Amino acid sequence: MKSDYLNKIFDFFLPRVCPSCNNKLNSSEEIICDYCFRKLKLTPESLIKTEFENKFATKNFINDFHPIFVFESGNEIQHIIHSLKYNKRFRIGIYLGKIIANQLKEKLIDWKIELIIPIPLHRLKKAERGYNQSEFIAKGISIETKIPYSKKAIHRKKFTETQTHLSALERQQNVKDAFKVINKKLIEGKNILLVDDVITTGSTITECAKVLLHEGAKNIYAASVAIAE
Repeated sequence: MKSDYLNKIFDFFLPRVCPSCNNKLNSSEEIICDYCFRKLKLTPESLIKTEFENKFATKNFINDFHPIFVFESGNEIQHIIHSLKYNKRFRIGIYLGKIIANQLKEKLIDWKIELIIPIPLHRLKKAERGYNQSEFIAKGISIETKIPYSKKAIHRKKFTETQTHLSALERQQNVKDAFKVINKKLIEGKNILLVDDVITTGSTITECAKVLLHEGAKNIYAASVAIAE
């Protein structure tokens, strides 16, 4: 295959490594080595149902959601997402987005998604990191599905501290009034897919969905690379 041939050439000059185990990839492996990929744990439908009830059902902002993998501290998906977020390995995001698109092919049709929106970073955090990892995930979904994605529909107007060590209630307060729609015409009457790397309590997704619905979006769905229980 042409991609294998090109990978062999690139690997000769700049060997590619798996973002999980850091072992060298062979020419047929695209982003993640086969060994680590096999160890990724798909989120079972039973857990998705339970987590939807716990995180979104009572708030009535998210119609449905689907995280692809289960996030656990120290597991392969944590290393992969960390490499995407902090090591400027943008292709990982596009690759993960394509996985989401293929895993959710039927759901995206059922949901009648018309626009994909990555969860935005505040401009200061984006400047510090240099990019928004969720934009690359959304781009990957868009490439695979041909559904348009936009970085210009909504922005994060409030700088929020990292939520890693916050409780569910603290996370909810942390993101309260954090978002603002900046292109109302883009979202009016549309079924929208919100995309993030990891969903933990669902507070960020919920707050973003609330603002979009208030400004005229029709239905909001969510997808993520992983879910942290």
